[in-house]
Amino acid sequence: MKSNDVQVAPEPARNALTTVKKWPNLRWWITALLFFSTVINYMDRQNLSILARTIQDDLHITDIQYGYVVQCFLLAYTVSYLFAGRLTDKLGTRASMACFIVWWSLSDMLTSFSRSVVSLGFFRFLLGMGEPGNYTSAPKAVSEWFPPRERGLVIGIYTAGATLGATIAPPVIAYLSAHFHWRSVFLFTGSLGLLWVIPWLWLYRKPEEHPRLSDEERRLITGDAGSVEFDAMPAEGLWRHILRRKETWLLMVSRMITDPVWYFYLFWFPKYLTDARHLTLAEVGRIAWLVYLAADIGCIAGGYLSGLLIKRGMAPARSRIWVMAGAAFLLPLSPLINSASSPLMAVGIAAIAAFAHLAWQISIGALIVDIYPKPVVGTVFGLVAAGSGLGGMLSTNLVGRAVTYWSYSPVFIVMGVLHPLAFLLVRGIRARQAARLA
Repeated sequence: MKSNDVQVAPEPARNALTTVKKWPNLRWWITALLFFSTVINYMDRQNLSILARTIQDDLHITDIQYGYVVQCFLLAYTVSYLFAGRLTDKLGTRASMACFIVWWSLSDMLTSFSRSVVSLGFFRFLLGMGEPGNYTSAPKAVSEWFPPRERGLVIGIYTAGATLGATIAPPVIAYLSAHFHWRSVFLFTGSLGLLWVIPWLWLYRKPEEHPRLSDEERRLITGDAGSVEFDAMPAEGLWRHILRRKETWLLMVSRMITDPVWYFYLFWFPKYLTDARHLTLAEVGRIAWLVYLAADIGCIAGGYLSGLLIKRGMAPARSRIWVMAGAAFLLPLSPLINSASSPLMAVGIAAIAAFAHLAWQISIGALIVDIYPKPVVGTVFGLVAAGSGLGGMLSTNLVGRAVTYWSYSPVFIVMGVLHPLAFLLVRGIRARQAARLA
């Protein structure tokens, strides 16, 4: 080779991350998938409460037995949370979410084969085993894909999917049951989750592994970590380390105290309208959705308000506590529902309560993402949500007995004091966090 010859080095192989077309705002496409998974999740659990009277008449199930069926779901739901979070952290967000939604979708479809209270309870037990995975995988996705100032809003958006599912479920399920047998409803709602898995497996990856993520968005995600992470979590003794945190217990007990309010609106409020307000299924379908629409708005408003406070300089944890304080102020309106002069007025007051509770609930979720390290977010969410399931399981039995032997009045009275009591607990988280930062 001559000295003046120029040797051209072979062109290096391009990394796959640089050859694939980038998607702008990819994190919001992932938010959309989380939103729709939660819509499906709540349609799959709400269908039973809407069809409760029809199924009870067909299978000769009493109100107390119906309460036992709901408890079967909540028992599995509570126990599963103890393991769903850890499984989410072990398998990763992508695989765990796909496994959970396939499980609960098939379980919902199996409900159509119920022939007695025993088989109905068994199939709802299976449903309860799978559904918690949505609420351990989704926040882990938020911790991976979003900076602190956006987390509350995103948790609000996908939680609004739950309330949207509950909003559209009454008219959709009422329509389907009017034109088809009630068993067909479960086949329809269950099939939606199986279809959802296809785009999820195609799109979701961690930000550092995603070929369609732009460099600009990757810097936004990784350059604003901002979480107030408490002492590093050890590789061994993880459960013991998490359970030693006072914050874990405060959040768990708070969910246990307050989430029975939401379980009431999911499992009993449509029955309240038919049994106590004497509405037909069609009439319930026409007005009950207002409660769940208000809950949708509460999700978005709660997340947006805390994010706005963070932008104005407030610490993330403190912003969540402020939103929860406002929610606790509104919930004492609940006893007015039973004394309202008309069903529409009762639904309107219930809508205010649902709005406040969902703003409260997504604020607790954002708190967890704010104050715990990413590798254990799923585990902590599972433990805290287990408190939610335990509270719902205990309250459902009490509600069933109250409406059987007394009335709905004491139920609404109790619901009016739960959030103010819980607020006295969670406000301590801000004080503890401030002490750590001092």
